[in-house]
Amino acid sequence: IEEALRGFADPNIVLIAALFVIGEGLVRTGVARAFGDWLTVHAGHGEARLIVLLMIVVAGIGSVMSSTGVVAIFIPIVLRIARNARIAPCLLMMPLSFAALISGMMSLIATAPNLVVNAEMTRNGLAGFHFFSFTPFGLGVLALGVGYMLLARRLLPGTASGNSGNERPRLIEWIE
Repeated sequence: IEEALRGFADPNIVLIAALFVIGEGLVRTGVARAFGDWLTVHAGHGEARLIVLLMIVVAGIGSVMSSTGVVAIFIPIVLRIARNARIAPCLLMMPLSFAALISGMMSLIATAPNLVVNAEMTRNGLAGFHFFSFTPFGLGVLALGVGYMLLARRLLPGTASGNSGNERPRLIEWIE
């Protein structure tokens, strides 16, 4: 029992679990739906515009909070957008993940390693980073990431033959 419960002593495990609860709460309260509708309206009908806008929004939000939290919050939003737009979820899930990872390069607080390095620098008498010291580099990497995702989307399953990827049976259909 002690070994089974030891994982709960790790704050990261508890944080990830809590973020999934928050993400589900955003779905149940309608916040995720409203945000997904906002993204869909502003992206129009273009799949490429949707990917670009999604990556920019995720990287922006991820620059001030945990990338894991951003992904947990955006998973239900992205799945809803994909279902409504009738496109394969993988076309939006990969850009979501890439943008969340890239968001760690946007600000000092975007990821724990940035804070650790900054603390170590100041402890050794060096000038620490400013809040947006990472941003120019992060924006460049984000631009490259968006470009890559726009090119790579043609390689994802269900996109080469015009298959939307939605023809696979869903869990509810297997249950029925």
